[in-house]
Amino acid sequence: MSARDKILNKLRSAQKPFEDVAPIEERRHMVPMSPELTQGELLERFTHEAQALSCYVYHLNKGDAFEQIMDLIGDQKSVLSWEQEHIPYEGLHNKLDDADVSIADPKDGHVLVGISGVSSALSATGSIVLSSGEGQYRTTSLLPDRHIALMTPDQLYPDFESWQQAQQAEGYPAFTQSSNTVIITGPSKTADIAQELIKGAHGPREVHIILLKD
Repeated sequence: MSARDKILNKLRSAQKPFEDVAPIEERRHMVPMSPELTQGELLERFTHEAQALSCYVYHLNKGDAFEQIMDLIGDQKSVLSWEQEHIPYEGLHNKLDDADVSIADPKDGHVLVGISGVSSALSATGSIVLSSGEGQYRTTSLLPDRHIALMTPDQLYPDFESWQQAQQAEGYPAFTQSSNTVIITGPSKTADIAQELIKGAHGPREVHIILLKD
């Protein structure tokens, strides 16, 4: 028997941990939320929580949303972006092209603005959930200094547990069908060095969330 086999056999024969722990019958929500909240109340809670985390949140129709996007792009001539079919704003790329703003290569680390959709959003914590895959580049929300995320109200879940239950019912597509899933709660920040808060250390310093109204 090789040394490798001896080690593996010892591991297999070792006592398994936590065998006497009963299965969880009722999971508690990390952030208590009333199950009776309307969609309007969920939107209000999401907006409050996201703004408390230094996100910028806008409730806009498509016309005003494009003006806001152009204002955030400023004098930049290119942006990173998800593919058009993954952004809940039909024709956005064409409108950007008409405004002389091009879509850069998703690996271009010099671009200062990134535009994405969202996969979901969590009202209790003001978080947005982004799943990466074909046409949904993770670099869009990681490389630029300013991240613009477009979403619709029907993408909002009350909290993480509600989102997790929906994922379970659908076979966990955020993990089985995506290369990467991240939950973004506010702009990038750290206070590891001298307990001094620094924004933008590991990602965007600004997160702008545009809720598109009908």
